[in-house]
Amino acid sequence: MQGFIAEFWPSTFDGLAAGAIYALLALGYTMVYGVLRLINFAHSEVFMIGTFGALQVISWLGITSPLGGLSLVGVLLLATAAAAVASGLSAVALEFVAYRPLRRKGGSRLAALISAIGASLFLSELFALVVIPQLFTPRGRDFVPAPRLMEKEGLFTVFGHEIRNDKLLVFVAAVLMMIALDLFVVRTRIGRGIRATAQDPEAAVLMGVNIDRIVSVTFLVGGLMAGVAASLYLLQFETTRFNIGFLLGIKAFTAAVMGGIGNLRGALVGGLVLGLIENYGASMLGTKWKDVIAFTILVVILMFRPTGLLGESLQRARA
Repeated sequence: MQGFIAEFWPSTFDGLAAGAIYALLALGYTMVYGVLRLINFAHSEVFMIGTFGALQVISWLGITSPLGGLSLVGVLLLATAAAAVASGLSAVALEFVAYRPLRRKGGSRLAALISAIGASLFLSELFALVVIPQLFTPRGRDFVPAPRLMEKEGLFTVFGHEIRNDKLLVFVAAVLMMIALDLFVVRTRIGRGIRATAQDPEAAVLMGVNIDRIVSVTFLVGGLMAGVAASLYLLQFETTRFNIGFLLGIKAFTAAVMGGIGNLRGALVGGLVLGLIENYGASMLGTKWKDVIAFTILVVILMFRPTGLLGESLQRARA
């Protein structure tokens, strides 16, 4: 308990930064589930592809030391754009190859789930055996380091503890992206199509909604959010790997379930709460218990509150 009290504020700041990344990644799970009632377990590999997209651009630019000013801003924007494009396009391709044929043939949800697991394994092994050895120096299954883009230093103190610039950037960027997505779903015509498809696909078709287009946009938007999360992850942790998305993907799924899967705002709440709880738990029990705490939360939520903390989903979203 003394460790928890002593580390309360550092654990809070670290938990919010980690939770913001979980939340961005959880949006892909929650959007696809809201529209298709499908858990896209290959979404973790969409995130992984985004990290390598950002790393490739950084490598092309020849960045080897920390930047500052407009140079840093420009590189961050380019890396984030590359990660978002790589993840977005891979998510759309995944839907077209792995899910759309099953959907058109009336395949069961179990078949789609098996397809998702197969796609996840295929993408991770493809990068380990082919992509990483071709583009980067380490062997395919090694960690691939990323250069430090910015000097990591404290900006100001809160309750006597420093707020580091990279963690603040991660948190603020993630929250802004989630606000933008919420506005997109609530206020745009495509967003209305997504909500209509989630509520009643047959009625949406009768009203002229192109279901295939809406599903593709849903995967694209989820992929873009995963790409932004990948860029922020690379900025903070400065490393990636062929299976980097596996553990993060399960935690993001936990965040989606915690907030209420199918609920965009629930993904934000679930991600932040999960980040805080696992860091608080680690301060009391040690960092080796961090993952155990996260997965215990998943079991408890499914047992006692399967609809999540907020409960609302896209199927009951505002019209």
